[in-house]
Amino acid sequence: MDLKLKDKVAIVTGGAKGIGRAVVEGLLSENCRVVFADLDEAASQELQEKYSHRPNDLLFLHGDLSEEAVCESVVKEAVKEMGKINILVNNAGVNDSTGFKCSQHKFLDSLKKNLLHVFSMTKLASDQLIENRGSIVNISSKVSVTGQGGTSGYAAAKGAVNALTREWAVELAAASVTVNTVVPAECWTPLYENWINTQDDPSAVRKGIADLVPLGRRFTTAEEIADAVVFLASPRSSHTTGQIIFVDGGYTHLDRKLSASKSFHWSE
Repeated sequence: MDLKLKDKVAIVTGGAKGIGRAVVEGLLSENCRVVFADLDEAASQELQEKYSHRPNDLLFLHGDLSEEAVCESVVKEAVKEMGKINILVNNAGVNDSTGFKCSQHKFLDSLKKNLLHVFSMTKLASDQLIENRGSIVNISSKVSVTGQGGTSGYAAAKGAVNALTREWAVELAAASVTVNTVVPAECWTPLYENWINTQDDPSAVRKGIADLVPLGRRFTTAEEIADAVVFLASPRSSHTTGQIIFVDGGYTHLDRKLSASKSFHWSE
């Protein structure tokens, strides 16, 4: 299926690794032009080198998006270099294990890293998105609805992202701008792998988590998240807005007995 993304321009925040990188590559595979912002210069350079044969289609901008001035610079540079913005993917963020016993300052810092740039990027790119009848896709997390423990900052930020998705979908509907969110649960990324490797028995921990996913007893891949994002960003999804879509193998919503029983099989 042609997603009609040829020559569209997308901004992807946190695009150097994991889900963000998969989104960048998914968009490029549909002949979209991509600007990605990230703090990791080494990973960003490696991604640029991979697509060195398409120098006009991929632009890396370095900066800390928790600062609004950096967000403003990213938007301005994207328009200057690419001519327009059709798509915004708000992906940047990190589960920083900020629990409810942390200081107020640390809690606010978690919100700054995981929420404020979503607001700033959307606000600053909105004129372009409205002019081009574009799309916004946010990346949330299962903790926004399930909780996890020890993640008050991240949960609050991602819960707000879900709420803002609906709020902005209402506000931008008259301008034909779609706003949706994709929610991963147990998605295998370099960051997740790093955490797994800190455990006493990484293989056992990984298997134990995978067994909790009803569909396939495996982690979701970053590419599976990206496939949903790219579709929602495309004109093929032009009448889908205000949706919070879980790409998680049934982890969040399906009956827990599917996770508890490895012998459960469907039959007619």
